[in-house]
Amino acid sequence: MSIYVYPGSFDPVTNGHMDIIQRAAKLCDKLVVAVLINSSKNPVFTLDERVELLKCAVKGIDNVEIESFSGLLIDFMKKKNSKVIIKGLRAVSDFEYELQMALLNKKLDSDIETLFMMTNINYSFLSSSSVRELARNNGNIDGLVPDCIKDRVLDKFRK
Repeated sequence: MSIYVYPGSFDPVTNGHMDIIQRAAKLCDKLVVAVLINSSKNPVFTLDERVELLKCAVKGIDNVEIESFSGLLIDFMKKKNSKVIIKGLRAVSDFEYELQMALLNKKLDSDIETLFMMTNINYSFLSSSSVRELARNNGNIDGLVPDCIKDRVLDKFRK
C-alpha cells in the first residue's frame, strides 16, 4: 500500500491546498494530510479548528485522512509507514525553502522521497496568509477556500 504524506500548517486550508490534495490522492493508495504543530508559527486557527476545516474540505475523497503531528516529519513518516512527502510549489521562492527541507529529510532518512507538485496556475498567487488578510479586512474570499469552510473562516475574524 502506497502512503503519501502532505504536511503543512493549513491556517486555513485554501483551494490551492485542495488542488494539491486532489491530485496527490490520485497517485497513492492513501494520502495523509498532516497538520503541523509548528512552535515557530503563531496560527490564527487552533489545531483542532484546522483539522476540522480540512476534514470538511476533503469530504468525498475516500483515500484522504487528516491527522495532526508535532516533532520531526521523519518520525511521523515512520509512524505512518510512508516513504513519500508531497509538497506544493507556487513559485521559485517556495522551491528554495522546500528544496532545503527535502535535502534535510533525505539526510535524516535516505529512504524518504519528496515529490514537488506545481500548483494549478489559477492558485499560484494564493496563500493562507493572503486569505487571512482578506478575511480580517472583510475582503471577498469566494473561490479561495472550499465553500464548506468559507463562513467559518470569515466568522473567525468577525469576533
